[in-house]
Formats: sequence, structure tokens, C-alpha cells
Amino acid sequence: MSELLTVEQAIAAVVEHAAPRGTHDVEIDRAFGRVLALDARAAVDLPPFDSSAMDGYAVRSADSPGELKVVGHSAAGHPAQIELHGGDAVNISTGAVVPDGADAVIEVERVQEKGDAVVVERVAERANIRLRGGDVAAGTVVAQAGTRLGPSHVGALAAAGVARVSSFERPRVAVLSTGSELRPPGTPLAPGQIYESNSLLLAAQLRSAGIESPDVLGAVPDDEAALRAALERGLQADVLLTSGGVSVGPHDLLKRLFDELGVQRVFWGVAVRPGKPLFFGVRDRTLVFGLPGNPVSTLVGFELFVRTALRACEGEADPQPRFAPGRLATPLQRNAQRDELVRAGVQAGLVTPVGGQESHMIVRAAAANALAFIPRGEGSLHAGDHVSYLPV
Repeated sequence: MSELLTVEQAIAAVVEHAAPRGTHDVEIDRAFGRVLALDARAAVDLPPFDSSAMDGYAVRSADSPGELKVVGHSAAGHPAQIELHGGDAVNISTGAVVPDGADAVIEVERVQEKGDAVVVERVAERANIRLRGGDVAAGTVVAQAGTRLGPSHVGALAAAGVARVSSFERPRVAVLSTGSELRPPGTPLAPGQIYESNSLLLAAQLRSAGIESPDVLGAVPDDEAALRAALERGLQADVLLTSGGVSVGPHDLLKRLFDELGVQRVFWGVAVRPGKPLFFGVRDRTLVFGLPGNPVSTLVGFELFVRTALRACEGEADPQPRFAPGRLATPLQRNAQRDELVRAGVQAGLVTPVGGQESHMIVRAAAANALAFIPRGEGSLHAGDHVSYLPV
């Protein structure tokens, strides 16, 4: 294995080779989670008219305080077809159009109703009026290209009259597990066999990243012909994820098969624990990740590198891993040679490592909701020290 890359170098190499595949228009009701390929601009002023911020009466501020004649009603969706003159008032509902001639709305609690008249307190000009375009003017950018649309983006775009957005296409992803010892969960185990979990783990992580229907190719034994056939199918996707078979043992066949199938190696090996023997390469525009077989190594490799690649493939402006700040609850010994991703529980910013940090201990890892990043170096980190973590 060649010299190991640092985590930072490996992430940079992944981002360099990951690029959007294409764009298409998406209806706004299906746009959640998509990344914008073009700026999305407001189709209308928002609000599209001067509207009332509350139930009350539309008046001319110059007429307050005083007794005013009620000359109409303006409801949401049913504007009053009236122009106010001196001494007039219009009963108005929240969200309704402020009639011409009115320059204020006085809340109903500050009004004494007297038949077809009202006595109003003093009210300031523009009080309780939502001005046309006060949120956004037509043509203004609501969400920039490269933004992944969250619920508030979708709501804002819909309110601003945007029916469709230009989105980057989501990559097609194939998943392949390798190993003659692997069996489906629930089937009887013969001596030396284990249940296959990595493809299920990766499929779940992919769905959490918005890849709703990954092509899960199943578990393939350590047989060249079977592996070659599965790889040839997987290489038709935009991103191929394999687990197992990338170390240096006699049954680790993937690296040679990658070479024979025209996959150009970008790196093989990262100075990280767990997940050191990670392979990354490209064939044409297909990204290939050879993840280690230990389940926690697979989990870590996905969160650091694969999720980053998927974000870049979707055109996200900043695809880097989303580390959050926290403080250690207990001391931790540092690794002199490799950065570590320590499985931990995080509550109120306090990072507590879980017991059992070996890369095969996926059940122990399931008790964690974060991967704490512990930089390589000498000595220890102390309780209360600042650390970064990835939520998982």
C-alpha cells in the first residue's frame, strides 16, 4: 500500500473528482432535499399586496383617535371594493387586502364597537400593515444555486410563486458486499459464517442522503468470476460502493479487479482509524469506493468520504463533512499516526465515547449518535477539551 493520505487530503481528492451529472426541472412539491442548479427567484412580490397583520379595522391614521363609520369588510381572499375617505373604517381580517385610502390597521382589542360605527384609539401610520414586497420583491433570489432545499426553502419558494426549480440530478448508486462468509440475516449459519450487514447499513445511509433507491447487488463470494460480473454491473452506476476485499490478504481481490476493469486509482489508504484500507478510484465518470469490510469502518468511510462525494455530485455548494463543536466528557488517548473517529453519544454538546471501539463492533456503535474526530498526535485529550463530531 502506498503512503497514506490524511483525512483532509482524501476528502479533497474525493471532491476534486466528484461533479454533478446533469440538471432537470422539479415540481416544487417534490423539491425537498434537492440541490438547486440555478438561482430560484420570486415570481411575485411577497406579500403581493398591502395586507393586515391582524383582525381589526383599516383606517386613516389622521382620523385617530375618534369615532368612525364602518363602510365595509375586507376578508382574506375577498377584498373590500372600497376606497376610504375621511371618517371611514373597514372591518378587516388577518391577511386581507388593506383598502385604498387606509394607511393603518388598529387591532380589534383597541376599538369600541357602536352599531355601524367604531371608536378607535390613536394609531400610527403603517401600524399593523404588511407592506407589499416587505418579505421579498419579485425577481429577487429566494434560494441560491448550490443550496440544498430544506422545508423552509420549499415553503418560501411556494409562497413566492415558484412552481418549478432547476435541480441537479441525484447520482445512481450501486452497493456490493464481498465475502464468502456472508449470509443473509435470519438464515442458519454454518461454522465460520456471519450475517451480512454492510449492504443494509450502506443502503440506509444512502437513503439518509436522499438516494431513495440504491441498486443493492447483494453479497458476492470471493470468486473472481462472480466478483467481476457484479463489478461490471455496478460500474454502470454513477457511484459504486463495495465493502470488503480491499486489504492485502489472499482473498482480497477487488484492487486487482478494479485495475483490470479500468478503474483508475486515486488513493488506497487513509491515515484514519477505523477505515485505513479505503480505496477510491474513477472509471470515466463513475466514482468507486472500496470500503473496508468491518462494519464500523464502512460506516465511518461513508460518513467521511461517500456522503461528501454524493453532496458534490448533487452540486451542493459546500460538500464537506458537517462537523459540529462539542466538549469531551472523559479523557481520550490520541493516536500518534492516525486521526480517529470515536463512536460517542452527544447530549447538549457533551461528547461521551461509548464502550467498545473496535471496528467490528457495530452493535456497540449503534449506541452512538456521533463520530467524534480525534486528531492524530501525542498524549491525551482531557475532559472539557473542545472536539468536533459528525452526527450520525
